[in-house]
Amino acid sequence: MPLKIIYAGTPEFAVPALDALVAAGHQLVAVYTQPDRPAGRGRVLSASAVKTRALRHGLVIRQPPTLRDATVYAELSASAPDVIVVAAYGLMLPPSILALPLLGCLNIHASVLPRWRGAAPIQRAILSGDTHTGVSIMHMDEGLDTGAVLSRRSIQIGARETSGELTARLAVLGAEALLTTLDDLVAARVVSQPQATEGVTYARKLNKSEALINWNEVAQQIDQQIRAFVPWPISETRWRGVQLRVHSAMPVSGDVSSRPGEILAIGAQGIEVATGDGRLCLQRVQLAGRTVVSAHEFASAELKRGSLIGETFTGLVS
Repeated sequence: MPLKIIYAGTPEFAVPALDALVAAGHQLVAVYTQPDRPAGRGRVLSASAVKTRALRHGLVIRQPPTLRDATVYAELSASAPDVIVVAAYGLMLPPSILALPLLGCLNIHASVLPRWRGAAPIQRAILSGDTHTGVSIMHMDEGLDTGAVLSRRSIQIGARETSGELTARLAVLGAEALLTTLDDLVAARVVSQPQATEGVTYARKLNKSEALINWNEVAQQIDQQIRAFVPWPISETRWRGVQLRVHSAMPVSGDVSSRPGEILAIGAQGIEVATGDGRLCLQRVQLAGRTVVSAHEFASAELKRGSLIGETFTGLVS
């Protein structure tokens, strides 16, 4: 049965669910997304991924800076939605709005709740070395991802998967779960289940300060950091006093008796670096102000300035 839906989302993660709702024939009364923001080196105002897709669908778009406004409430109330669907919108829904729809407000959350409530569940799952994650469709309440869960779907995290790659997979999974959950909700085939009080973890928002590599960490942990921080903020170290961003790397076998951060070997596969435990092979890197290149290309260029073996990447190494 087609539903009258208000959709609220902002980044690329929220696009597949919007597409799925349109394709399923639901009535999208309006799409709410964050205001246009400055982006890129030129700081040009740019539309969100959801706004761009909503324009293609010819949908009504609203971009209030806050939902705690009488005008916004009046607009939502006049729309009389059956349900409000939220996916990485970026604004908390106040109690007055949560109480509006007949079927409530549903959130597509990128984790298997109650693990990884909060702003960065995908990145924190990879950073922590989780082997599985998923999506949860929950009834929203006033807390931070504390609402009762209607459905969960789990997937395995790939051994070499980045946050960007995992986000794309979870976005599709979330869209599929949403459509099934809406059908089940209308047909009274699903009951909200309160979240367990055990196993709760919080995925705090990422900060650029976390990007600096600590070479004292074990190779596996640094690898998880690098994969978790792609596409943002990108892990980094210092090379001869200059920022060097590391876009991809992987642990490799080999003895380590050198100090953390020291270059041990250079080959076609990349640059092998000593860590607190194990070797990490840098594969794709980027000097400040330069393009991304293979670590082999980087090493070849730097070799013109002398041998690299025994030199040290610096950062957090104390």
